Amino acid sequence: MKRAIFSIAIVGYILTAGLFFPPVTYDSADQASPPPVVTESAISLTISCVGDIMVHSTQYNAQYIPATDSYSFTNNFQYVRDDIQQADLALCNVETVFAGGKPSGYPSFNAPDSLAGDISAAGFDVAIMANNHVLDRGTAGLLRTVDMLQGAGLKTSGAQRAGEKDFTLYTTKSVVIGVVSYTYETTGESGRRSLNGNAMPEAALPLINSFSYNHMTEDLLSIKASIDGARLAGAEIIVCYFHWGEEYQREPNTWQKSMAKAIADMGADIVFASHPHVLQPAEMLVNATTGKETAVFYSMGNFISNQRTETLDNRYTEQGIIAEASLSIMKSTGEVSDLSMAIKPVWVDRYKTDRMHYAIIPLDASLANNPALAESGHLKRAEQALADITKLFGPGFIKAE
Repeated sequence: MKRAIFSIAIVGYILTAGLFFPPVTYDSADQASPPPVVTESAISLTISCVGDIMVHSTQYNAQYIPATDSYSFTNNFQYVRDDIQQADLALCNVETVFAGGKPSGYPSFNAPDSLAGDISAAGFDVAIMANNHVLDRGTAGLLRTVDMLQGAGLKTSGAQRAGEKDFTLYTTKSVVIGVVSYTYETTGESGRRSLNGNAMPEAALPLINSFSYNHMTEDLLSIKASIDGARLAGAEIIVCYFHWGEEYQREPNTWQKSMAKAIADMGADIVFASHPHVLQPAEMLVNATTGKETAVFYSMGNFISNQRTETLDNRYTEQGIIAEASLSIMKSTGEVSDLSMAIKPVWVDRYKTDRMHYAIIPLDASLANNPALAESGHLKRAEQALADITKLFGPGFIKAE
């Protein structure tokens, strides 16, 4: 009975309350809007690389400052610094070591320590160490070079400390780029692995990424393992660098061609390379099965050195490029698209006033007004370099101003 009375009371209260508190109504405009649809945009990247940064004795002597007993290489890069810094990732091949002590040139390179900081200040992000001069001062020199370059704010690739990964990761615009670098070996005595004809110390073997033309099948598997390792570590783009080819040859050889195809089939997006000390053409490789594109620059030549007409009777050793690959990537799918290739031609000017000067000259619309060329009087030589590079690559490769 009590339960029935209680129920009637509750109903009565509800009916009475309805008289004083009418039901709330909602206009359609007050209702919560559906969440906005987020459309993903592809991320655009520009990745650039230059060839060999060499330091012959005449070069470091030219950069010596007696008043402070120091060396500065900043003026070498002053005209190309803006081009380098514009890239999302800029790489260079550092074909010398930083072993400390007295500097030396060819055949056993050892650059002043200040060069490491000057390379970083020029805008480079990754220093390639996979080249045939990486052991010029032994294992200790190699390890000190890693320390010096990394201490200057650069990442290193192609040589590493014991126990470290044989690839490098670099992140820009939230995209992780894997850099895999390898250098060729020379044929050693009794089958021993060697660089420049010198046997590689046992302690150095795990520290250097190298391959031999004599056992390419095995070494290609090692390169693939490095690429796969970078992917597993999070790399969304794979950039490879190879020190390969024949010195002073302006066309890639059979080994370069076959390796490039194999590396492309492994999934590399870009292949940069040097060692011939002269430029070689570039091409876009397309996988016939998947349609995946890989940009290949077979040789970027010298970026700066003392190799030139006056020393080698070879004007092509004075010529180089800033090789550039541009692409887009969708983060959600990892799909790479719009891969394209371009070059910015450069030329090394060397001239003497009260001292020797070295400058990397961009061969662009500002050529006729370049201060170094005005002082050296070498405008015609620079124009010849531009003509040579344009003929080798074709005008379609030259990046528009």
